[in-house]
Amino acid sequence: MPLKMLLFSFYGANTMIVSFLPLLLTYRGLSRQEVGWVLAIGPAVSIVAQLFWGYISDKFQTVKNVLIITLIGLLISSVFYFQAQTLMLILCFSIIYYFFQSSIAPLSDSLAQRQAEEIGISFGSIRTWGSIGFAVFSILVGEIIDWTGIQYLIIPYFIMASITLILSTRVKDVTIKKAAIQLKDLHKLFKNAPLIIFLVVLSLVSITHRMNDSYMSLFISDLGGGDNIVGLAWFIGVVSEALVIAFSGRWLKNLHPLIWITTSGCIYALRWIIYSLIANPMLIVAFQVLNGFSYGIFFVMSFQYVSRLIPEQLQTTGHLLYSTVIFGISGIIASLGGGYLFEQFGGSTLYFVMALLALLGSCLILLYHIVIRKTSKAI
Repeated sequence: MPLKMLLFSFYGANTMIVSFLPLLLTYRGLSRQEVGWVLAIGPAVSIVAQLFWGYISDKFQTVKNVLIITLIGLLISSVFYFQAQTLMLILCFSIIYYFFQSSIAPLSDSLAQRQAEEIGISFGSIRTWGSIGFAVFSILVGEIIDWTGIQYLIIPYFIMASITLILSTRVKDVTIKKAAIQLKDLHKLFKNAPLIIFLVVLSLVSITHRMNDSYMSLFISDLGGGDNIVGLAWFIGVVSEALVIAFSGRWLKNLHPLIWITTSGCIYALRWIIYSLIANPMLIVAFQVLNGFSYGIFFVMSFQYVSRLIPEQLQTTGHLLYSTVIFGISGIIASLGGGYLFEQFGGSTLYFVMALLALLGSCLILLYHIVIRKTSKAI
């Protein structure tokens, strides 16, 4: 229960970053392209930070203590980040903030995966609490800031992050009865060809997801929707995601994970092409129900498939490598490329390009599945 509540509270806080931070940045006077620069800082820092914290976690065989350290750092740095007024200060404080923030989700997901295996339940039954927290606070915070103003976003964020820190002291750590890893062991991950190739082709789809994370709020705003509509859109999307993740253990096991990942990529492509044709922000809200069948399936099945490719003693580091590629490198490309496309050509063109990219990624994942099944039936 403490782990479920930790996921609930952390993702409840995280919805304020994903859903409303772009609106806060535009309130501070930043252009679409400058928002892209700021949003690219997080993924860029995460490439180093996630591998660093993952190595520390595996080295000392503790996820819980690393979580506590990163949450303390997040709380302190968020105060300065959210209150920064100029582009230069925002960029500087964002580096410190994301050094701590970027590793919390993959660390908690890794802890959830290990505990699920330990007690014999599905990963989705634990992870869905994060989606529930994200959904609840997306609509709640949307209503609050529509009433009080986006400039006060730090108040609900600090409260939820503080609750997360308290809960992190109560979660059960997972210990692995194997020798602690050495720095030289990390080369095993980078020499794992099936893992690296899979992450590369997977990133084509994840780039489009990260573009939507960064710019859907601004797209809705451009279409005439208010902060409450933004919150409602995220609420519908994450509720559908939570339902899919919650029941994933029952029906997603019927097919190979790569088939489900390919299917989710095709649903992404359909979703983005629909968004590119929409002129009413309430239609974005309605079609957010597809988020469960795109991201919900994509995340659960790709995370589980990556776990098959990683040695047990390198699970945390491997999961953070997954997060680094899927959310880090993909996030940089999405923030910078998406910001340029949005600024120069508008939101509709951005979503059309996303649809093409998701379709390409789906085809390559299917090709990967065909080739890998011929060479190794075990994965």
